[in-house]
Amino acid sequence: GQPGAGARRFRCNVCQYVNEVPPDYYCPLDASGKRADLAQRPELTHGTVEYEASAEYMVRPPMPPSYMFALDVSQGAVQSGLLATAVNAIKGTLDSLPGDQRTQVGFITYDSTIHLYRLGAGKTQPQMMVLADLAEPFLPVPDDLLANLSESRAAIDSLLESLAEMHGKTASQDSCMGPALQTAFMVMQHCGGKLIIFQSAMPNLGEGKLRIREDPKLYGTDKEPTLRQPGSPFYKKLAAECSRVQVCVDLFLAPSAAPVDAFSLSSLAKYTCGSMYVYPRFHASRDGERLHNEIQRNLSRETGWEAVMRVRCSKGLRISAFHGNFFVRSSDLLALPCVSPDQSFAVQMSHEEGPLTGGVAYTQCALLFTTSRGERRIRVSTLATPIVADLGEMYRAADGDASAALLARLGAEQAMAARLDQARGFVQNRALQALREYRHLYPTQYRAPNKLMYPESLRLLALHALAATKGDALRGGGADVDPDARAEALFNSGCLPVEYLLQALYPTVYALHADEAAVDDQVLPPVAPACTEMIDGRGVYLMDTGRVLCLWVGSVAPAELVGELFGVDASQPVDPAALRLENGKGKAAQRAMAVVKALRGAKQHWQPFFVARQGDPSEAFFQSRLVEDRAMGAMSYTDFLCHAHRQVQSLG
Repeated sequence: GQPGAGARRFRCNVCQYVNEVPPDYYCPLDASGKRADLAQRPELTHGTVEYEASAEYMVRPPMPPSYMFALDVSQGAVQSGLLATAVNAIKGTLDSLPGDQRTQVGFITYDSTIHLYRLGAGKTQPQMMVLADLAEPFLPVPDDLLANLSESRAAIDSLLESLAEMHGKTASQDSCMGPALQTAFMVMQHCGGKLIIFQSAMPNLGEGKLRIREDPKLYGTDKEPTLRQPGSPFYKKLAAECSRVQVCVDLFLAPSAAPVDAFSLSSLAKYTCGSMYVYPRFHASRDGERLHNEIQRNLSRETGWEAVMRVRCSKGLRISAFHGNFFVRSSDLLALPCVSPDQSFAVQMSHEEGPLTGGVAYTQCALLFTTSRGERRIRVSTLATPIVADLGEMYRAADGDASAALLARLGAEQAMAARLDQARGFVQNRALQALREYRHLYPTQYRAPNKLMYPESLRLLALHALAATKGDALRGGGADVDPDARAEALFNSGCLPVEYLLQALYPTVYALHADEAAVDDQVLPPVAPACTEMIDGRGVYLMDTGRVLCLWVGSVAPAELVGELFGVDASQPVDPAALRLENGKGKAAQRAMAVVKALRGAKQHWQPFFVARQGDPSEAFFQSRLVEDRAMGAMSYTDFLCHAHRQVQSLG
């Protein structure tokens, strides 16, 4: 709050009410009218502060971090290497799980039946139980299906050593995912935690069974949005139940062949503040390293448990919309069974009736959560925003990155309820609307006739809007993007932190062949626009999408450079998949490796790396992300700027 009358009262910065200072918080004012202890009170000088929560903020004692692993063990999961890769990653991460001696772990596997594993303290071998009745799942034993990691380590290690071999000869191609998750829910409902699912086959048995819905003929029709809406209400209902008992669901979807309908399954993660990872046509030889590293990041990252979040704002403002992965418990309370640094939330605010008073508006976000060590905390973040009468001043102070990220989120939400072409049009029109309104702030005589007017803060808004329409979330139609990959892109558009989302929309392209004298190991190479015209066939470029690193080798790149980079005879045909920087010799290879290492080191998650050669099918990934190009009927960036200028001018 702001100081009010003297040192004994303060004015709340949100509601403006004048309160009495509690006696144990009292401090006299100094000569400048500020509290004498201001420097010792971080909560009065910092925008984000964390408090220890008192007992009144606890419905129950803090629960131990609990991890329930649900693994598809159907034939596809075994043959693709999903089961073995997942088990090895879990095994390698057990010692990094947060929670000290309190952490609990459990396992459930399933194909045409459900398999539970007793892991009680003192057991050196797990005991497997098979549930064949999918109509009414039940728990055959009340406890030790979720076991203390340190007390039951021998049985857990034994299970992980034998799990892949135990199901290695399965002939079942079925998946009773729905009943298996109902069973896992029963195990976890008393304590909450993370339910981590590894899925290879589309669920086809019991509740929640799905069918193939992708139909190219529906694209462009009024029925197109139904392809991106859940095919069964089961998963959203289960997600709501999970949220109620503090269970967060993370999805690792690795279909070995046909898609698994990620649009339906994603509800599990969306409404429980979970994460979703998709690996279309998964095979361990190609995707195993990425899966392994993403499992490790998911399990070992800083996590807040049993969380709720509330956002408040100054009198005269109101919250009009929330965007992200959560379940709305009441009009302004978001239920978040788990929170992590890999997600973000967006909040839209609007004016109440009447003008804002005062010089500053406040927005305050309070996150109540349990740490992995069992401490209940309240993290309070407060943002003070000046109130201005001049709209132009507001435009000039806008956060361009946050604006572009919100635009991408709104476009993703549109795609769930409208056709893709309508969602693309929505994103572009919202960007043009902002530029049009900015132009209207100036009298006619000051409007440059041959120039698109925009504040410096929003100079990249048009580019990011165009890029959003060309990413996997919104581009093309049915045949252009794998449906599960599109589901993941739309999901991530709604929850990725701003910097990662913008990196995914507009990747950074580094010219690795640039003059080495101009750079050293501490400086990244020069950046090229994501545009074919600026890509030289004699060069070598590294594209960073935030998630993936792709090294593109031009068709006429000097043989000496290619040979030095990869340690091969470049005069002979070479499979790009066989090219490895680690095999390179000389300064070019060392330099490229240093750049890859620097880019990976700057991320909180691991990035897979692959090589693409110009003219080879492997370059499709690189080409599709040159978002300044004309492609699939979409305008080039230059054409879009001309279009934007015409649209903005034509309406005054």
